[in-house]
Amino acid sequence: MKKSAIALAVGVALSGLLAACGGSDDGPVDIPSVSNPGKFFNRTATFAVCAQVGSSCEDSTPTAAEIVAASEDGMALVYTNSLKGEVGFVDITDPTAPKGLGMLAMGGEPTSVTVLGGHALVAVNTSANFVNASGKLVVVDMAKRSIVTEIQLGGQPDSVARSKDGQYVAVVIENERDESLNKGALPQAPSGYLTIVDTVGAPASWKTRKVELQGLAALYPEDAEPEYVSINDDNVAVVTLQENNHIALVDLPTGKVTRHFSAGAVTLTQVDLTDAPRPNSVNLTETQANRLREPDGVAWVSKTQFATANEGDLNGGSRGFTIFNADGAVAYDAGNTLEHLVARIGHTNDKRSDAKGNEPENVAFGRFDGTDYLFVASERSSVLAVYDMGQKNQPVFKQVLPAALAPEGVLAIPSRNLLIAASENDDRATSSTLRSALNIYQYQSAPAAYPSIQSANRADGTPIPWSALSGLVAAPTGSVVYAIDDSFFRGNRIFEIDTSAKPAKLQREIRITDPSGKIAALAAVLPAAKDANAFDATDLAALVNADGSVNLDPEGIALASGGGFWIASEGSGTVGEAARPVLSANLVFKLSATGVIEDIIQLPAEVNAKQQRFGFEGIAESGGKLVVAFQRAWAGDAHPRIGVYDLAAKTWQFMFYPLDAVASPNKGWVGLSEITAVGNNRFVVIERDNQGGPDARVKKLYRIDLNGVADGTTLSKTLVRDVLPDLRKTHGLVVEKIEGFAVLANGDALLVNDNDGVDENNGETWLHHLGPLNLN
Repeated sequence: MKKSAIALAVGVALSGLLAACGGSDDGPVDIPSVSNPGKFFNRTATFAVCAQVGSSCEDSTPTAAEIVAASEDGMALVYTNSLKGEVGFVDITDPTAPKGLGMLAMGGEPTSVTVLGGHALVAVNTSANFVNASGKLVVVDMAKRSIVTEIQLGGQPDSVARSKDGQYVAVVIENERDESLNKGALPQAPSGYLTIVDTVGAPASWKTRKVELQGLAALYPEDAEPEYVSINDDNVAVVTLQENNHIALVDLPTGKVTRHFSAGAVTLTQVDLTDAPRPNSVNLTETQANRLREPDGVAWVSKTQFATANEGDLNGGSRGFTIFNADGAVAYDAGNTLEHLVARIGHTNDKRSDAKGNEPENVAFGRFDGTDYLFVASERSSVLAVYDMGQKNQPVFKQVLPAALAPEGVLAIPSRNLLIAASENDDRATSSTLRSALNIYQYQSAPAAYPSIQSANRADGTPIPWSALSGLVAAPTGSVVYAIDDSFFRGNRIFEIDTSAKPAKLQREIRITDPSGKIAALAAVLPAAKDANAFDATDLAALVNADGSVNLDPEGIALASGGGFWIASEGSGTVGEAARPVLSANLVFKLSATGVIEDIIQLPAEVNAKQQRFGFEGIAESGGKLVVAFQRAWAGDAHPRIGVYDLAAKTWQFMFYPLDAVASPNKGWVGLSEITAVGNNRFVVIERDNQGGPDARVKKLYRIDLNGVADGTTLSKTLVRDVLPDLRKTHGLVVEKIEGFAVLANGDALLVNDNDGVDENNGETWLHHLGPLNLN
């Protein structure tokens, strides 16, 4: 590896470490060293589970990949698909091009899977209800993908693990609670337990033993709720009892509980405990005292220590992970660092702030190239955090990996330098197009590819939280760009980003405010609404928050030639549609360099009368005029409008933009998402469909020329670049909402996507450097 590449890799690692530890990145700090500083995990492929039923995922049936295991040689994967009652198989001989091998029905709900020899061992829930619990362990021939035998378990299984020597299989029988009964309160019979399978002889002759777990925990001792199991090299199983906030160690040869202890509690500081929507959320300023850990996933990291993912469930969740000694002593606790990490990289799921935050779901462990690594999966922020475990009791953050929506299963395959994440959520049934998937990562001599943007610290030492970037503009010189967030947080900010850093450094936030009452002044002169569905002064006044910030829907940002910024705020609602009443108009705001509203520009009344909910999506200034792009056609129009506002004459003209035809198998729509001035009265627009993943088809940059174009003209367009191949270079599911485009002074073109505030979104934000483009 070249020295320059190594230096870059080290820089990425250290800057990421600062993010995780919450330390300042503005000065020197004492940073623990990491092993193999030139090697990182990077995603090489994503297998969408829906590809098993159609090459382009035409089938809309929701799918899932919850828990994943690998064949003994690491060349094939088997995953549980609980939604369809089956397991699926994937060939990963080439980890850059996984191939589906089909599915096999389980006769129930598969909850977990492991592999022993040539067999996949699948835990299957066959319970009739929460009281009459039942389940089985299905033994599957991996090569033939057929059922060999079934072993009855007597209760509802959750997690399954095998011993390294192959003599034992441990199955957690959770007998989970009914969350609709008495608000999910415990106890609820029947209690859970652990089943040991002695794997002597052929699978049909395997015998089972029951290990009672009742009476161990101080919380709900009569109702043990075991959740996850891991087995060390001494054949000791560690079992988490999540709702009981308890941990038990079981000697598998004897079937005896050798030790058990409480998982304990944590006091978290500088965390966000209040859900969106609210003005200016995420605020890392709150404290949560004595929060029960309530661990979910668990993995041994040595014969004497194990790690837990402290997801929480009934009364807890400490938003991090813990390293325990086998005697129950806490060797390390992550505290608030995982919460700060996801805030720094734009992955905070603010709708979960009052519950369990990023919600660590699972952990995995593996030794790669002589270095021990711990992998922590965050269900609600859809990332994997990677920690170097080379220093005892001091995990060192190495990097963060993007995953598909809600990673549940994590699998290390050190023999092939591979890491697998199984993400269970499939939102095809909603407005989202994210699909359940298996992400494949490889340990390689290369810099970390993700994140592409991370933030600096605020004055209090916490990271600047950000998300939902919906517009982009470049400074006239240098490498700085400005981004704008949209309506998700209801308290809008402009972000200053230095793109010369790797990752790009979000170094400043500028809050948009209205201290002069410009919005109120406009409300005072706004004509009375003609009907209850129309936009009026009351709706306009609602755009100002009590703290002086504003609640707009900024979709475009441009630099003003006289200083400051122009912001295009998209209107909400459709005229005449009671189901979508008009709550705001499409407005242009002139801001000072510090974010103060100085002026507001409205559309003509006759155009407002046509409003549809797909309005302003971009703004640019050129030659004394503002140019705004409408996303889709409004009432009575054949095409979306391109609005041109003469700043001196204060008059509007409108041209029309012809969109590409819908091309996705999932249909949907095509619209505009950005407009950027590129000189000589020419502009680049983003044209995209509302499809992501395997359904994405239209993700393009087009150039339009407004020279000599008359009012009412339907424009012609010239293709600048189809960016779908660029979006696929992340090796993840193609992001839907590319919404920001800018060109630096050196000609480097930048593209960024909107992650919707991690709301029904996996949170990935990619700042793509496209290089110089032919914009003439």
